[in-house]
Amino acid sequence: MSDGKSEPSLSQYFANDPPSFFDHLAEKEGKTNSKIQDVYSSYDFLQTAMVDANSNIPDSVRDLWEFPIGAEVCNPPALTMPGVSVATDLNDPVREAVTEFISPIEADHRKILSPDDVTQDERGLRKLIEHGCFRSAVNLTARLLTIKQQGFGRAGYPVKHSPNSLQLWFTRLALLVKLGQFEIARIEAEPFGSLNKVDVFYEFYHPDMHSDRKGSMAPFSFRLLLAELPIYLGTPRTSLDRLTELLAVACQIKNYFARLPDSTASNDARKFWSSREKRILHSIVNCSLLVKDFSLADQLIRQLVDDPAATVDDKRSLLSAWGRIRLQCGDIYGAEKKFSEAKRLRDDQTTPDLRELVDRGLLAVAQNDFQSALSLFQKATALDGNNTMLYNNMGVCLLYSGKLKEAIKLFEEAVQKNPKLALNESLLVNLSTLYELESNNFKSKKIALLKLINEHRADLSVGLDVCLKLQSNT
Repeated sequence: MSDGKSEPSLSQYFANDPPSFFDHLAEKEGKTNSKIQDVYSSYDFLQTAMVDANSNIPDSVRDLWEFPIGAEVCNPPALTMPGVSVATDLNDPVREAVTEFISPIEADHRKILSPDDVTQDERGLRKLIEHGCFRSAVNLTARLLTIKQQGFGRAGYPVKHSPNSLQLWFTRLALLVKLGQFEIARIEAEPFGSLNKVDVFYEFYHPDMHSDRKGSMAPFSFRLLLAELPIYLGTPRTSLDRLTELLAVACQIKNYFARLPDSTASNDARKFWSSREKRILHSIVNCSLLVKDFSLADQLIRQLVDDPAATVDDKRSLLSAWGRIRLQCGDIYGAEKKFSEAKRLRDDQTTPDLRELVDRGLLAVAQNDFQSALSLFQKATALDGNNTMLYNNMGVCLLYSGKLKEAIKLFEEAVQKNPKLALNESLLVNLSTLYELESNNFKSKKIALLKLINEHRADLSVGLDVCLKLQSNT
């Protein structure tokens, strides 16, 4: 985390989140009427981590960002003065629910890591995230930021920033978004703006502090997160504007390296910023879908598909995504065309792979052919038996085929087979809903789920009120 060359070093621990919009769409098509917005229920780190973890990219390329001049600089200069906004630690809602609905004794058996169980540094933070203890990780970031004089009550006071402190802030805000703590994230993100104030750049400080490095001390992932944050706050068009501005800068930097004399270094730099540009485009596609600007989504996906640097697998993924977007629009014929284009890019067209089976299954769902869809999703589970999206899709097919009890049994078997993986937010919402449809005596079954969550999950990214809809008067 303190090593700028591995920025963002904590991102790898979020790699279990769906990696990009086409996988989110696959989940969305297979769900019941859930309150969770799939595209935005977890923050996407994987692609950024893959791009930025390239240690062959020099700091001068990775950190490149224009130092603010003109209107951005006043006398005295406008500074970034953040601070932790909550005086107390985030609580453990699972423990509280177990105490209320089961017993305090059962709650005492809950075993998750707390900030006191790890070293009080970035290594301890990594350990908490590795174990899925995201609230504990947030609480540890508050301690570490307090050491850097940016803890509770310090907002509005000047402070010296460093790559390490900005990485801490990125991690904290990303965790808050992941946990659905959007209001806290909004308050704490506000001082950073668009990360264009002078004190987040190396040039603002004495050269002796950072060995004459220039550019942005803030990781690119942080800029992306701040641009996407309005999505979670219900103002996606603001995000669309911010992402467009971010895209313009990334494109400008990429073109700068493209104009340099041809060399390995300049080509690597161009590819590096081209990857960042694509990552922003993926976010813009997500955002355009949320505001139902399907024309913009089509335009951008076509641009990504037509990119000469796109691999065959990239093109297949994008065409598959395109087809699923067409399904969202009700354009079954258009979806079928995109799925067919994706299939034609495969070398082996005799045996369908996972993506093709899911595409065909979603198409069958759109045509109300739930039996065929179920069969296709079942074949897909033979290729990836741990993919809970497939179980969600199969459960919905069974439900719409009038087989409620079979759908419940399918979900329960998935949980028994792999509770740590299957006890995810989307499957919990669906199973809880099916319990309510099955009988008025659903409380005991939800309590059984709560016991499993208590045993196998450190944190959920949405509240138990959404997942299980447990209420005191239930």
